[in-house]
Amino acid sequence: MVSLSLLFVTAAAFGQTGPTFEVASIKKGEPLSVAAVTSGRMHIGMTIDAAMVNINSMSLTEMLRVAYKVKTFQISGPDWLGTERFNIIAKMPAGATREQVPEMIQALLADRFKLTLHRSTTDQAVYALVVAKGGPKLKESPPDADAPAGSPGAPAAPLAATPTDGGAQVRASATSDAGGTVNSSSVNGNTKMVPSGNGMRMELTKMNATGMVEILGRFVDRPVVDMTDLQGRYDLTIDIGLEDMLSLARGVGMNIPVRPQPDGAAASEPGSSSVFAAIQQYGLKLEPRRAPIELLIIDHVEKSPTEN
Repeated sequence: MVSLSLLFVTAAAFGQTGPTFEVASIKKGEPLSVAAVTSGRMHIGMTIDAAMVNINSMSLTEMLRVAYKVKTFQISGPDWLGTERFNIIAKMPAGATREQVPEMIQALLADRFKLTLHRSTTDQAVYALVVAKGGPKLKESPPDADAPAGSPGAPAAPLAATPTDGGAQVRASATSDAGGTVNSSSVNGNTKMVPSGNGMRMELTKMNATGMVEILGRFVDRPVVDMTDLQGRYDLTIDIGLEDMLSLARGVGMNIPVRPQPDGAAASEPGSSSVFAAIQQYGLKLEPRRAPIELLIIDHVEKSPTEN
């Protein structure tokens, strides 16, 4: 059953009364590539420095997550939303706060990309992240050295801005080194992705349940929702198989050919991702369920922004 809110997001809907960037320069970014990652040239995210907002190699999907505080699976639009990348330098108006940046990105997308959308809620097949029988087997993160007494391990000094969960927070960044190791930090925790012979090892630190759900959702065929009631921050390691990593890379626009399957080989079954087994060691599991999911339905968006 589908119910539409009929909330069309246009300049008229906002009445053009919200804060907007004083000026913004938008340039097309280069596509992500394996070479960019392994050479250490990869830098994705958004930084807010004084009155300037710098967006580096972000897709419109990633910007929509920040602007509308949603997760990737809640955005329904053309495939290129997640693969075409842009570099943006924007100046905030005097007196604006970093909490108003999402609203200013909304206005920027409507003005320069002619974005219109509406919201819809639909019942969908999902995976619920739940605690298995026997309880969780997670290691709680130690608090930061400068954290207040009694404070749970807050994420280590996030520097910049693209939330992994689409929440109200706007601090996150991702960089890589010449060996292909990718480090990212957000308000939901820190992730270190280290290449291995059979895929990737993900070392998660100070990770909350919201961060776990976002990361796991990148490697499975359905949205992942949190039903754990976990309140802390945790350190854990997840080994991701090569095929899952290749699928993820293709999803963000890397040009990686699909490897031909041997004659008679069966296609991957739903629920076959390596993360299903990887999280069991921590007393967690992904259960198939159905749940209402709010979506942002893209009605119109231009692939090329208007001139600077």
